[in-house]
Amino acid sequence: MKRYIGLAFTIYVVWALLFMLEKPVFLVLYLHSLEALGPVVRHGAILDFAMAGYLSVLPFLALVIKPYVSDHAHRWFLRVYFAVASLAVALSFVANLALYGYWQFPLDATPLFYFLSSPADALASAPWYVEAGALLIIVFLAAVICLLFRAVYKTFSDSPDYTATHSTEIKNCQPMTLRKKIATSVVLFFLTAFLFLPIRGGVTVSTNNTGKVYFSDIQSLNHAAVNPFFSFMESIQRQKDFGKQYRFMDDQQAAQTVTAFHQQLLSATKNRGESGTSSSTEQQAQNNIVPVILHESHPDIYLIIMESFSDTVTKMPGVTPHLNRLRREGLYFANFYANSFRTDRGLLSILMGVPSPATVSLMKYPEKTSKMSSIATCLAKAGYERHYYYGGDADFTNMRSFLINQGFQHIVEDRDFPVGDRLSKWGVCDHLLFQRVETDLKKSHRTGGQVRGVHPTFTVIQTSSSHEPFDVPYHHLKDPALNAFAYADKSIGDFVDYLQRDKARWERSLIILVPDHLGAWPSHPDDFQPWRFHVPMIWTGGALNEKVLSEYFGTPHVVPDYGSQQDIAATLLGQIGEKSHNMPLSKDILDPDVPHYAWFMMHDGEGLATSNGCVIYDNQRKKTVYIAPKTSKDWGELATEMCKAYVQRLFDYIAKL
Repeated sequence: MKRYIGLAFTIYVVWALLFMLEKPVFLVLYLHSLEALGPVVRHGAILDFAMAGYLSVLPFLALVIKPYVSDHAHRWFLRVYFAVASLAVALSFVANLALYGYWQFPLDATPLFYFLSSPADALASAPWYVEAGALLIIVFLAAVICLLFRAVYKTFSDSPDYTATHSTEIKNCQPMTLRKKIATSVVLFFLTAFLFLPIRGGVTVSTNNTGKVYFSDIQSLNHAAVNPFFSFMESIQRQKDFGKQYRFMDDQQAAQTVTAFHQQLLSATKNRGESGTSSSTEQQAQNNIVPVILHESHPDIYLIIMESFSDTVTKMPGVTPHLNRLRREGLYFANFYANSFRTDRGLLSILMGVPSPATVSLMKYPEKTSKMSSIATCLAKAGYERHYYYGGDADFTNMRSFLINQGFQHIVEDRDFPVGDRLSKWGVCDHLLFQRVETDLKKSHRTGGQVRGVHPTFTVIQTSSSHEPFDVPYHHLKDPALNAFAYADKSIGDFVDYLQRDKARWERSLIILVPDHLGAWPSHPDDFQPWRFHVPMIWTGGALNEKVLSEYFGTPHVVPDYGSQQDIAATLLGQIGEKSHNMPLSKDILDPDVPHYAWFMMHDGEGLATSNGCVIYDNQRKKTVYIAPKTSKDWGELATEMCKAYVQRLFDYIAKL
């Protein structure tokens, strides 16, 4: 039995070491240095262990049944398996090294897609001698790996303990008894089951993904840590041809539909302004004025992303007194909508100005998000420092790579807190998260009344306590969900009060409060209802110009125009004088010269909300499932076509990234 276990363990370790040996080659080839080898190997080890686990499953299972099959059959099975596996590993290693210089991201399914669609075109870019050389290297490496495992097998099989399964020709060796066979198989079966841990990446909420190994501001170091075989498998698993999804009409018709819808909205805004029935912002459209609502050109920005809040929950008595106070004191966007229904979708919409589709998580595609602009990348050009605070696991849904690709310099997550603070399902409770932000602010160079540095800050704080199972250190309301929202509301209010106590800091502070996605209360509602996506957005802080707010938006200050999470980027950047040209899907809500509407997407359905009405289209049922009362037939039909055209153009945009 010891030989069986020894062989199994050695197979796993050899696979892991082979993957680790790929990293120095990558570093020498693309960074011309081994200085970062330690961190690269250390951070990338989790994916190397995972791939070693995947590739060890079949050999382990073969050892489980070894006592019951002939030595000849067992040997030949492993020979064939190791030959195929060695070729696959060698191919992924060489392909990653060869293609990285062109694509600047780890190996994915793109080369396979290209080759299967057109082998000649896929191979046309490289001279024949380069292709021949790469092929020879692949064959050589595969042969070396295969021979290595053959030597391992021979080392453990050339012993009486291992070969005594059926053979009685070896002197002083007796065949294994049935009892010993069963015991051996049971032990090896449990060893095989144990491979689940490295394959999954442990027992935490997040499973293994390529973003889990990201650790550096230098992108090539993150890519060096990624296991190319794992990256390829992950891409195969999730690969979709985005350009072929949601094809409702030809491209020209889709463009014409979007243009017609925009023109109709702008025309309606102009007509209301001329008739004297318009809102305060619509009245400014006659002069094409975008109100400048900040007295500080580059304020410190605190973007607080609130877990699962909705407009509905803020109307429950006694649940959100702090948010309601901030809404009265600041600028409230009354017709604001979430773009989607999950955090990974909502973060993309908020931070990158893209209405994330509900049917795919773009956060899991770092090769696409790395090509997109974001609030953080634009603010970096304006000299902002960028910080991100989250009480949970930053590796969940590839969040780490998503944030690093945007240029966040300082990411605080659950592992940065004492173990005793990580007691909830989602990590650190909200009040402790905000306390950490306060602690860091006290240490910052912009403290008290003296500005000791020249860099403003962009700080994103993502809460999590108002997420199921709603376990919070706060017991004031009977309903667990409402109690969790009340706790999160208090945590937010206390943090805003902290900022307000320092007058100098408060005067340069802009605080933006917005939920991450549609609301989680009440539970189990119909997602094909527009109120589900109606969420609060509040801007507050001493950097706001009260005189301008009163002039444009009255008292209390309310923005009546429609918008959704994707529009935060253009609206914010417009106020500090930064361009958002690289975010074509984000609109400035305060600009009267752009069409104002909210777009949102539930599971395989999409909706539009404007001052003219609201429609929701279900892609599965292929029909409009909601149309607001008193909506004209002509507008309803145009809005329905706009829903389909918009989602089609969104997937075209994603496909081109």
